[in-house]
Amino acid sequence: MRLIFLGPPGCGKGTQAKLLSEQRHLEHIATGDILRDAKRRGTPAGNRARSYIEAGKLVPDDLVNDLIAERFSGEDRPQRFIMDGYPRTLNQAEAFERVLRQHGLNLTRVVLFKVDEEELVRRVAGRLSCPKTSCKATYHIISRPPQRPGICDLCGTPLVQREDDKEETIRERLAVYHRQTAELIDYYRKQGLLREVFGEGEIPKVYERLLAVLDEEAG
Repeated sequence: MRLIFLGPPGCGKGTQAKLLSEQRHLEHIATGDILRDAKRRGTPAGNRARSYIEAGKLVPDDLVNDLIAERFSGEDRPQRFIMDGYPRTLNQAEAFERVLRQHGLNLTRVVLFKVDEEELVRRVAGRLSCPKTSCKATYHIISRPPQRPGICDLCGTPLVQREDDKEETIRERLAVYHRQTAELIDYYRKQGLLREVFGEGEIPKVYERLLAVLDEEAG
């Protein structure tokens, strides 16, 4: 099984990818993890990405493509995987298709998680996190509030809201997401690979919907 998970910020695709990868023994490949790993290992693409990562800037498409190609070039390349956060543009999708073709791999399915935009804003804008490096606990003012308002339950550190989790920022991120992925979604739909999963509700319910789509296709 080789999957791509698509969806806007806050849709829960990372959570679902983690659950599915554990149950179906798939490698969960998140773009951020690949960037950090390549930087740590000092690979050629990782060294090029270092300045972008350390400055908090978006890594250019061609460099992300190189990092992914690098990950699939070794003997330990993933055979069964979930791509989480890549591809995010048509350019990346076409580059990834070339990488897979080079290694004789075909995609099984592309899953798009659908969540109402106002629900996405509610989810993301309510997030709080512990800034302490050794803790990094996360909370939500509605669904998972700390026991004491604004204070981490685990270490007592005042919680913070990340700049990119503020409402005006998340709305801009969503606008960018829609601009970037419109062509991407159409690209995979035309190939007959795209399936949609309603991403609202409790995590186990969303997971049931995901399994129903994948198992139906497998059957």
